[in-house]
Amino acid sequence: MILYLHGFRSSPASMKARLMSEHMRQAGRLSEFLCPQLPASPTRAVQLAEHLCATSDPARLTIIGSSLGGFYATFLAEQLGCRAILLNPAVTPPPDLASYVGVSTLYHSDDVFEFKEEYVHELPLYTISRTTRPERYFLIAATGDEVLDWRAMVGHYPHSKQLVIQGSNHAIPEFGDYIDQVMAFCDAS
Repeated sequence: MILYLHGFRSSPASMKARLMSEHMRQAGRLSEFLCPQLPASPTRAVQLAEHLCATSDPARLTIIGSSLGGFYATFLAEQLGCRAILLNPAVTPPPDLASYVGVSTLYHSDDVFEFKEEYVHELPLYTISRTTRPERYFLIAATGDEVLDWRAMVGHYPHSKQLVIQGSNHAIPEFGDYIDQVMAFCDAS
């Protein structure tokens, strides 16, 4: 199973989530792909992901996380013992999220959500200072990421498989070029 966790203010309608879904559909494997709308609460987002993974064999589970979803994916991979693919992940609780406290809309729709101050305080609960098994992680980081520092990403996942894209940006618009590498990592035994 592949569980895709989108980033902050994002959704299953994001470009990368849609590309993964379409790839899985074309491969006849859509039933192996989940991409839920994550709650704004970090605790509820992690609980939802844990629930969705509850019946999956960790050896056959990969969590793909983008940005804040990568932060959650790292925590979940450490807890569950599964693989994780991290797309420009937040490696620590993003300090600027406090500026988003209040009501906002998602990037890919007009759907409204509320990010509460208490959610900022939930984030440190899911911090992983060091991964235990680097071979379980595949980092894809863009040097042109305008939101997060790619060097912090590379430093956070030493000895893990890493693909550093020169240039690009936080959204990784050329993600489709890397789907074969993503799937090869997902399908590794």
